[in-house]
Amino acid sequence: MRAPAAVSDGLTRHPARLVAVGFALAIAAGTGLLLLPVASAGPGAAPFDVALFTSTSAVTVTGLTVVDTGGYWSGFGEGTLLVLMQVGGVGIMTMASLLGLVVARRLGLRTRMLVQAETRAVDLGTVRTLLGGVLVLSVTLELFASVAVSLRLWLGYGESLGNAVYHGLFHAVSAFNSGGFALYPDNLTRYADDVLVLLPLTLAFLLGALGYPVLLELRESRKGHGPRLWSVHTKLTLIGFAVLAVLGPALVLLGEQANPRTLGGLGTGGQVVAAVFSGLSAGSAGFTVIDYAHADPATMFGTDVLMFVGGGSGGTAGGIKVTTVAVLALAVVAEIRGDDDAEAFGRRIATPTVRQALTVTVISIAVVTLSAFWLLRFTAGDLDHALFEVVSAFSNSGLSTGITPSLPDGARYLLIVLMYVGRVVPLTAATALALRTSRRLYRYPETRPLVG
Repeated sequence: MRAPAAVSDGLTRHPARLVAVGFALAIAAGTGLLLLPVASAGPGAAPFDVALFTSTSAVTVTGLTVVDTGGYWSGFGEGTLLVLMQVGGVGIMTMASLLGLVVARRLGLRTRMLVQAETRAVDLGTVRTLLGGVLVLSVTLELFASVAVSLRLWLGYGESLGNAVYHGLFHAVSAFNSGGFALYPDNLTRYADDVLVLLPLTLAFLLGALGYPVLLELRESRKGHGPRLWSVHTKLTLIGFAVLAVLGPALVLLGEQANPRTLGGLGTGGQVVAAVFSGLSAGSAGFTVIDYAHADPATMFGTDVLMFVGGGSGGTAGGIKVTTVAVLALAVVAEIRGDDDAEAFGRRIATPTVRQALTVTVISIAVVTLSAFWLLRFTAGDLDHALFEVVSAFSNSGLSTGITPSLPDGARYLLIVLMYVGRVVPLTAATALALRTSRRLYRYPETRPLVG
């Protein structure tokens, strides 16, 4: 009779486990619903591997698919995906913020005060207040994008009002939660040069990818808390997003402008619109407006990097997060300059934070490398396509070169594991490492192995 108490105590002492268990239960529930015959548009029920893959992709808000979403699933199935993406997106933002709160309360008073000053984690208040804030933010942004897209589809493309509203709502929810699911066989390629469709979706997935802590602090700016007083976390996140917002679109535009199978068939304005959307979507939403199966290898590799980096901490996007990369970059700069500490905006980056960023990055690189190796063993494809698929799954980006539906069962299950691990590990690793931090009463003699 003590087993439930033991489990509860384990989750309390190790809150990161709660995230892993919560996502696993949501995936299992979604799989069960998608296995129902009513979830499929055709006769009979979906195969187990299709239901499991789709549920995992929706809950982890990845967007990889093995079937045509709009053609394979019924209205019930599509509604299930909508709910799973909403649960996954809100769950990610809530869990990430709650883990920050837990870490702040578990650490010493001095560290708690630093965390409060730098991330506003302690200021998030009760669980009810936090959840309410995330829900209000989600619904507000989704409604805005939904109305904008619905009006465009209704007035600009002659779709019926009901169909336009349904498609607008589905893609708005998918965008804000970085789901990447679309109801069209070509994802969003048919709207590659339509700024009135793509702009609302872009705003939705960028704001979702920034993360709740950053959005909360930006909201407080209206109360006199100006940019000069923003936390280092918010400044690093915004700078990281600004850099990626320039590099991503430039990478796609320069690499694909003359490619007739991607951007070459569009006019100059359409090329810019499609390149900007593709470059921003790679690290955030996973929507597709170009055919990556025919993209230049350099574009594919650059997109791999964008997907691997991902979005902001506490946001709906995946990847190792822009702040992780920013911390590592600051550590490299400090090492090159011969400084003892990494610094940013007049603040010293704590050494444990640098070690945690390095640990998350190295583990992620190892997982991607080994997974790409095994995917090549499952398939007869080349490294470009295999690496693209693996990085997309692990980073929960959802972009694909189109090989996902044709993958054998072993490769599909590999991607399922990657989507789950890619969502859970970056979200929980830093928390687990922070809670395991301890101070030794002794230190070994120093040594300096040769490096380089």
